[in-house]
Order: sequence, then C-alpha cells, then structure tokens
Amino acid sequence: MSTSINTLQSQVSQALKSGDRVRVETLRFLLSAARNMAIAKYGNKSEEAMTDDDVLDVIKKQVKTHRESVDAFIKAGRQELADTEKAQLAILESYLPKQISNEELTKILEPIVATGEKNFGLLMGQAMAAVAGKADGGRVSSILRQLT
Repeated sequence: MSTSINTLQSQVSQALKSGDRVRVETLRFLLSAARNMAIAKYGNKSEEAMTDDDVLDVIKKQVKTHRESVDAFIKAGRQELADTEKAQLAILESYLPKQISNEELTKILEPIVATGEKNFGLLMGQAMAAVAGKADGGRVSSILRQLT
C-alpha cells in the first residue's frame, strides 16, 4: 500500500466527514510526526522530498510507541487509556505492509545464522536487511535468538 502525505490528508478528510473521531485524531498525529521528520531530514524541501518509505518509517515508530503505551497503561491499571491506544494502534497497523509468518521468517533467517557469525548485532543487521520490513525487529530478534 502506498502511503503518502496526500493519501493521509485525504483519509483525514474522509474520517472527518464520517465522524470517526479516533481515526481523525490518529491520522492528524501521524501527519504531524511525518512532517516533523521531513523537516528534520530534508529542511525547506521537506514535503516534496519525502518518500513513501519515510512515511512508513514514521508509521513504524508510531506503532512501536503505541504498543509501549498500551503495555504501560495496562501495568498502571488504566484500562480506558489502554483501550484508546489499542484503537489508535489498530488504525496505524492498517498502514503497515502485511507481516510474514514465523515459519517464513525462520526460512529467511536460517541462512544468515548458517554463516557462523557469533556477533548478535551483526546477525541482527543482516537479518533486518533480509527481512526488509516484513517483520518487526522484536520478532526477528526473538527467532534469531532461538536459531543461534
């Protein structure tokens, strides 16, 4: 799915028209984070220079932050806040590429482990390059540890 600033802006408009307050709030926050990243990375030419991959990186960071928030709110006994974060997380996850299964991930990682490399950081770098966004780092790390 191609995710650009223009796509997100049009989806904010659609959500406003349909009265979906959670989607509007989530997408506006995402747009703001994407624009801030673009300004930091590209300066004056921020929106013209921003790529779909840049937007995807921002979405991944937002997903990670929301997952951490859900855990923190549950541990603190704040279920209503955790539910809000979960709703926003579901919206953000819908913009991520489909994740591969653990079996497919294991097949990708086995040849990397077979190289005999002992440095986990180097293995993780090779693994993340091979996976190319099809699985999050936590899953990759977990399976890589099982294989080594």
